[in-house]
Amino acid sequence: MRKSETRQRQRPTADTRRATAGAVSHRVHWLDRLRAWGRHHRQEAGISLGKLLRQPFASMMTLLVIAIALALPALLYVVLNNVSQLSGEVGQSTRISVYLKDSVEEAEGESLAFELSRDATWHDVRYISKEQALKEFQALSGLKDVLAGLDENPLPAAIVLEPGRQLGPLEAQQQLSKLQALPEVEQAELDLQWVQRLHAILDIAKRVVVALSGLFGVAVLLVVGNTIRLAIESRREEIVVIKLVGGTDAYVRRPFLYTGLWFGLYGGLLAWGLVSMALFWLEQPVTALGSLYQSSFALAGLDAEATLILISGAVLLGILGAWLAVGRHLTAIQPT
Repeated sequence: MRKSETRQRQRPTADTRRATAGAVSHRVHWLDRLRAWGRHHRQEAGISLGKLLRQPFASMMTLLVIAIALALPALLYVVLNNVSQLSGEVGQSTRISVYLKDSVEEAEGESLAFELSRDATWHDVRYISKEQALKEFQALSGLKDVLAGLDENPLPAAIVLEPGRQLGPLEAQQQLSKLQALPEVEQAELDLQWVQRLHAILDIAKRVVVALSGLFGVAVLLVVGNTIRLAIESRREEIVVIKLVGGTDAYVRRPFLYTGLWFGLYGGLLAWGLVSMALFWLEQPVTALGSLYQSSFALAGLDAEATLILISGAVLLGILGAWLAVGRHLTAIQPT
């Protein structure tokens, strides 16, 4: 009896086993971890935005610097886009004149003009007979009496072609060679040198815009990076405490990345507003100038695609600037 009681006393109970087993590990479901990750991101995004709003003057100064740095290349892009549009209208008015051989009858010339009009390249194709060409020349030159005394009309029939869009130098040369090869054509003329100069100027302007965009993008990185550096220095003791209790670099980096995101987002929106204000200020005088030249040209602002590129690019620059600043200065802060 005493032996059985001794065995019962020595046999550990389930509660005793649990008590002596130590800490019990639990497996956290990946959905719970994902919810916690998303919850922490929302909290850090809100906290970062709140800190910017609690310092309106300093935040607005930084945002203005970022907005101006982004607005300048955006405004240059808008100007270049409008110049390209205007040059497209001028390029469309650049006509190719095709002079027909004397042996070509009027019916043949009209038939050739009809065939050329079926090509989508040409917006307008007009056949000018010999008699019509002579009348137009008399009206423009003022030599009506002199030309009336001629025994024979010296002017050839012609076909005038106006492109429906701006033709590049290579495409214009190809079209000119194609027209020159027609058996009815005596000569085809186009001022290719003028077209080449126009495209060379536009190509230089595009390269200038790209170069300035890169320089101002670097400026945005530096502004955001310096702002994040100051924020890191002001929270140095907090970062040390977080690392002491086991906080990872990703955990410490997260609020600063959201700060860069907010700077980029609101800087991009403010840059879009500055560009829109500048275009609104210039719209009336530009329209008035165009009306003096009987042109319906109007300033075109940033379209939806360009606006999306501007704002998304600003956000990426803000995040990248914050990432570079945090990566450089965070490693120097270690608990001792």
